Amino acid sequence: MATKPWSSTAPAGEFRPFVDTGTSLAEFSLRAVILGALFGILFGAVSVYVGLRAGLTVSASIPIAVLSISILRAFGRATILENNIVQTTGSAGESLAAGVIFTLPALIFLGFPLEYTRIFMLALLGGWLGVLFMIPLRRQLIVKEHGQLSFPEGTACADVLVAGERGGSFAGRVFWGLGLGGVYTFLMNSVGAWPGQPEYRPSWLPGASFRAAITSEYLGVGYIIGPRVAGILFAGGVFSWLVLMPAIRFFGSLSPTAALYPSTIPIPQMTPDQLWSTYIRPMGAGAVAAAGLITLCKTIPTIVSALTQGMKDVRKERGMTAGGSRTERDLPIKFLIFGSIGIVVLMWLMLTFRPIPGAKTGMLANILAALIVVTFGFLFVTVASRISGLIGNSSNPVSGMTIATLMATCAVFLIAGWKQPPYAVLAITIGGVVCIASAIAGATSQDLKTGFLVGATPVWQQIGLIIGVTISTVAVGGTLILMNKGLAKYNPVDIPLNIQQLPTGVAVENQNFTHDGKTFVLVNSIGSAQVPDGKYLYDAAAQKITVQWVQGIGSDQAAAPQARLMATVINGILNQRLPWRLVLLGVFLVIAVELLGIRSLPFAVGSYLSIATTMAIFAGGVVRWLAERGREKTAESDSEVSPGSLYSSGLIAAGGVFGLLAIIFKVMEDAHWMPKDLFLFGPKILGSFASNAWAGVIMFVLLATSLFVFARKKLE
Repeated sequence: MATKPWSSTAPAGEFRPFVDTGTSLAEFSLRAVILGALFGILFGAVSVYVGLRAGLTVSASIPIAVLSISILRAFGRATILENNIVQTTGSAGESLAAGVIFTLPALIFLGFPLEYTRIFMLALLGGWLGVLFMIPLRRQLIVKEHGQLSFPEGTACADVLVAGERGGSFAGRVFWGLGLGGVYTFLMNSVGAWPGQPEYRPSWLPGASFRAAITSEYLGVGYIIGPRVAGILFAGGVFSWLVLMPAIRFFGSLSPTAALYPSTIPIPQMTPDQLWSTYIRPMGAGAVAAAGLITLCKTIPTIVSALTQGMKDVRKERGMTAGGSRTERDLPIKFLIFGSIGIVVLMWLMLTFRPIPGAKTGMLANILAALIVVTFGFLFVTVASRISGLIGNSSNPVSGMTIATLMATCAVFLIAGWKQPPYAVLAITIGGVVCIASAIAGATSQDLKTGFLVGATPVWQQIGLIIGVTISTVAVGGTLILMNKGLAKYNPVDIPLNIQQLPTGVAVENQNFTHDGKTFVLVNSIGSAQVPDGKYLYDAAAQKITVQWVQGIGSDQAAAPQARLMATVINGILNQRLPWRLVLLGVFLVIAVELLGIRSLPFAVGSYLSIATTMAIFAGGVVRWLAERGREKTAESDSEVSPGSLYSSGLIAAGGVFGLLAIIFKVMEDAHWMPKDLFLFGPKILGSFASNAWAGVIMFVLLATSLFVFARKKLE
């Protein structure tokens, strides 16, 4: 073991890993792999839950490393290399979840079902692709450019592992966050002890709504991303909910009886939620698309450099072998070659023999899709890995890369005349795999940097990542479908419809859809001037639509802004059925924000999300600002290893786990597997307190106070 003073930021010429290259320590042990796989399942599910609701994910490497040090220590002395394998294997779940939720829910918005097997296969192929294409890039990006590429999350994680090896103990903060956040979430969601979203609609500002989704995960996310980014997110929400929506309501009152497209009801009759879903979402989609492309354009010099260096490195390392010292061993290059060929074949087989119902495409299109996936996959894996080294994985413009992939793919389809709905599904399939590969590559590069700093064996990390990706897909796909079903609502509506002459944009999906023991015709509307976007149940006896089926994903509780954006891009190119004036308003809004010198991507995401989300996240940012006031600026206060960040990681995990638990309870109740409202005894015991908005505010303030207190305490 190294005895010299250790620094992860030492210059390249002076750097030595924490564990000497000739030292033999336990590393790829069974307990490390099993614990890492379990963390991958847990944080994969939590990241899906938080990402669909908040529109962003946070790195899981630090909390996994902290928990691993504590748990493995309880089972006997563990080496730093074992803890590194745990965090490497486990962190795959979070990055895999990010790639999945940014793209695959777009299937719902395009009018197609989510299918577990398909999500599993696409996530698996994208995850494997991201790991495989990082193999020839490791030596160039991680080793040779040490000192030039910082890989901030990977460096911070190495610091945690080294501190744990020397006796530092951080796990208590994470466990406190898990415990208090879990109790808070269970009492709010399952027991119903206080409302989860206090709201105030001012009569003096019609169309506006002040609301906050007071969850522990939003508070934690806000603390981790900091007051600046949280403030920009909230600014987008303020602009949409307190400026644009009241303005729409004000000018809409001039025409009290006429509906303005894309709405089908007059503006004065619309609630804030209807204003948001009808007018703000198209603007927000345009804003997010423009911001993603602007972010991507800003990185063009980096993209060119990354591709040039990556191709040079592939040529140099073509003769890579398993020889040399332990810390120089990678998976052999033939593993990459045959793995890529296998992914192309699997992709073609899936598209050909297991297409989405109603979305079968031709053999030529399927072969082209598989080749596009590998081509764009290598391109953006290279780009994502280098950008991750420069600015960190959290700031990686993966959404922008995916938009570029979709635009190029849809342009090819348009030229070929492939404009039917099946090709929209094929486009999102391609974009989904590329997005997942890019997200995994960014996280993989951070993990390999951690391994390089502590003296790990690359080949064991790469195998651990493949295992982590494979295991995590089980939880990611299941959580996605669970949330879509568990958060779904059936709202009564009254919309006249001639089923024999459907308006443009409305299509029949199922002639025999059963709901509450009655048979309906399931119709889907996308871009219609007569029926708002969404799925509906048509009653043949009444000859009209009587029920709106609001699926969980896409609702205010799981907005999935990036996935909605992907569907918007595809529809805009292939079908030309978009409220373009609203979309362009969002585009020019982002241009104005960029000219002001503000980061447009968080502002655009904030303008799309409900203000309930951004207000709660902003509260977390405010707590961090208060906790760091009066303190001397230190490296710890800016890092992901600060006491407040560790406690926040526990809050996020608790909110995700117990939030999912509440959804599972609801699904079990709907299936009559457990009594209805078994745990919902809060209103019976607490009476009016359980429905009082101020009760929710008080409890959220108490939770925020606990975060402030833990953030002010120094780590031991």
